[in-house]
Order: sequence, then C-alpha cells, then structure tokens
Amino acid sequence: MRTRRGFVIAGLLAGMLMAGMDGTVVATALPTIISDLGGLDLFVWVTSAYMVMMMASTPIFGKLSDMYGRKLFFMIGLALFLAGSILCGMAGSMIQLIIYRGIQGIGGGALMPIAFTIVADLFPVEKRGKMMGIVGAIFGISSIFGPLLGALVTEAIGWRWVFFINLPIGLLSFLLTFLCYRESMERVKQKIDGWGAVTLVLSVVALMLALQLGGDVYAWASPFIIGLFTLFAVFLTLFLWIENKTADPILSFDMFKDRLFASSCAAALFVGAAYISAITYIPMFVQGVFGGSATQAGYILTPMMLGSVFGSQAGGFLTTKLSYKQIMLLASAFFVPGILLLSTLDVETARYWVTIYMALTGFGAGFSFSVLSMAAMHNFDYRRRGSASATNRFAINLGMTLGITVFGIVQRTGFERELAVPVAGGQVSQVDPRTLLNPEGRDQFSGEALHQVISAFSSSITLTFVVALVPAVLFLLSVTQMSHERAQTTQEPSDS
Repeated sequence: MRTRRGFVIAGLLAGMLMAGMDGTVVATALPTIISDLGGLDLFVWVTSAYMVMMMASTPIFGKLSDMYGRKLFFMIGLALFLAGSILCGMAGSMIQLIIYRGIQGIGGGALMPIAFTIVADLFPVEKRGKMMGIVGAIFGISSIFGPLLGALVTEAIGWRWVFFINLPIGLLSFLLTFLCYRESMERVKQKIDGWGAVTLVLSVVALMLALQLGGDVYAWASPFIIGLFTLFAVFLTLFLWIENKTADPILSFDMFKDRLFASSCAAALFVGAAYISAITYIPMFVQGVFGGSATQAGYILTPMMLGSVFGSQAGGFLTTKLSYKQIMLLASAFFVPGILLLSTLDVETARYWVTIYMALTGFGAGFSFSVLSMAAMHNFDYRRRGSASATNRFAINLGMTLGITVFGIVQRTGFERELAVPVAGGQVSQVDPRTLLNPEGRDQFSGEALHQVISAFSSSITLTFVVALVPAVLFLLSVTQMSHERAQTTQEPSDS
C-alpha cells in the first residue's frame, strides 16, 4: 500500500509541476511565437486565456471533487490539459493558440487544488505536513522555473515543444493516478449548483479580462474595460445572491465563519500579491541594470526557488510541532523583511545582496505554499475539503493577478516620471523599458543617456517593491488573525 501511495504522489506532483509551469512558461517563448504565427496585437491573450480559464474553473472543480470524488476530476483536468497542449503545439494561427490555451487553463484549474486535497485525504495529519511540504515546493519551483524552461526549450528545439513537452509528463501523471489511486468514497446524490457555476465563471472571466487587458491593450477608462468591470459587479452580485439561496452552493459562505479558513485565505491572497512582484521584477532588474539575456535573468531566480523549496519543507515539518499561526508568523519574519530589503535595491547594489534578499523572500514564501493549504482544510471533513483547498488556491492566484496588474501600473508610471527629470546630458523621454532587456537595445544609448535610463528603470522597480510592502504587511496582519489550531495525530486512513 505504501509503494502504491508513493506512485500516486509521483503522479500528482508531475501533474502539478506541468500545470504550474504552463502559467509562465510561454512568456519567454512569445517573441518567437509572434514571429512565426503573427498576431502581435493579440499576443497578450495567449497568457490571459490560460489564466482566465484556470481561475474560473478552480472553485468549480473543487466543489465537484467533493461531490463525486477527486480521482475522476483530477483525470478530467489532466485530459483537458493534455488535449489543450497538443492543440497548442499544432496551432496554425494566433487565434487558434489563444483558444487552445483556454482549454489548457480549464484543465489546469483542476490539477493544483485537487492534488493538494488528495494528499490531505491520503495521509494522516502527522505525515500530511511532510507531504504538503513536497507538494508546496513543487508549486514554488513551477512558478519560478517556467520562464527559464520556456527560454531553454524555445532556443533548443522550437516554441511548439514548450507545449509538446507536457505530453510525457502528463501521460505519466495520468497513468500513475489511474492505476494506483484507489478512492473509497460513498457517493451522495446532490444537485449541482448550475446557476452559481455560470455566474461565478462569468464574473471571474470579466474581472480577469479587465485586469489582464486594462492599461495594456485598452486604456483603463475605455468603454471596454469599464464594461468588463460592470459585468463583473453584476455577475458577482448575482452569484452571491444565488449562493445564499441554494441548498448546496459552489462556495458556502458558512466556511468563512471558520476563523482559520478565512484568515488563511486572506493570507494567501496577500502573499500571492507580494510574491509575484519578486518573481516578476527581480529578473527585469537584473537584466535591465546588470545586463544579460533573458535566459541568464531566469537563472538569477535560482536562490529564490531554492529558498521556497526549503521553506515549504520546513513549514510542512513544523505542522506537528507548532500551530499554523506560529508557523506563519515565523514565515512572516523572513518574507516581510525580504520584500523590505528588495525595496532598497538601486544601481549600486551588489549582485550577492540581490541573491541574499531573494533567498530570504523565497524561504518565507515557501512556508505559505505548504502550510496555508493545510490550515484552510483543517476544520473541514472529506465532503468540504476540496472546496476549501480550491478556495485557498483561488485566493493565491487572484492575489498574483491583482498584484501583477497594480505593480505594472506602478512600474510604468515610476519609469516615465524618472525619465522626465532633466540631467546634464539632456532629457531622455519616450523610452520603452524593454529596450534595456537585451544588449541590442542598450546599444541605442550612450553615456549620460544610458545612465539615466538605467537609473530610471532601477528606481521604478524599487518603487514597485515599496508598494509590494503593502500586501506583505497585510499578509502579516492576516496571519495574526489566525486561530491557534495545530495538526493533531490521527490513525492511518484507509484510502490509498
């Protein structure tokens, strides 16, 4: 039984790694994709389609896994993800690629939360922390390793293999889960909350599209973006009304009466928002200030990745020693100072200090990847565990999406303001910051002009980390509101 359980975990980790990386792996391949397929005006949808559909499907898959079992919907998620991967690799136009990325996203919405829930089902609490540490480490690795893998695969064998590489990983996950996971669950006939699912999907899609496209493809004050926010408000209101009237809702608001669950989800939202600033803007800082290629910038995140792996493992180990609150306070003691130190970066900062700051931030964030999911599920039985896990995962993803939107505005605004300041060699204006991210772009400037552009770029990213302190502090405040439950030992479960 123990050997079979090990194969199940291997299958779950493979599926999670694949889904986690696909949210970011395409970013570094996009220039090559655009040169091959065209559609420069549509490229932002390649990432948006995946994120939008993943966010929309996550709570629904969590609820369905509570109703009809984890195995069925994990495998459905895998099948959709692999089908989308094959289609993406065969896409002949940008429109096709965008549609197929949406299919991938629907499948990806099932993999992360259900994998966390299966681990909680399979292991007693005294062993669950260790396993959650491993699962959480995979989440941290995938979020950082994705862009680097995309660059390496695109340069070596072509952008289509960014998608085709999912096939052996996904098939291994599918076979291990199908053959080795035995789920003993008594089915209870329940009515599916169809209208709740529809209004939830429409509200999330409207919000995600507004956040992904606003300020980039469309101006924030454009009728299109205002219309999306209006649709979000309308469908969210309908969703809340339906959920209060439905006997078995997609998202039970009674769950938020549990203090540990509510505070864990709030902490997940804020740590996601602050963490995305680091994994997005540190590579940009290294490329823009120190120089180098996108692949070299990807390697610079290795200390953060290692820190998150060790942090996730440490958090899982401590779940039987300390309360969830105590563990997360310890995490805050690393994460908040890490973001604070990142807010001190400038053109004079030595690279080894950047490495130390990254490792500190990654270590603190790593605790969150393993412990917050456990805390969110702690007070719920099998029938509600999937919804609890999915809601917590939804909160992290929402925090990341909101964070990248706000920080993007802050960075662009700060860069433009710094460039507007005259210097001895004249004033530089109307510069695309992306020109600093490759050697050819940097060669366009010389002397004072290059120094001013680099200084402006460095200051704008530093300002972004200053703003990231807001969600970092809110993360700490959310942790202080957690109740004092801790993992209690239980007998070995029968599921294997």
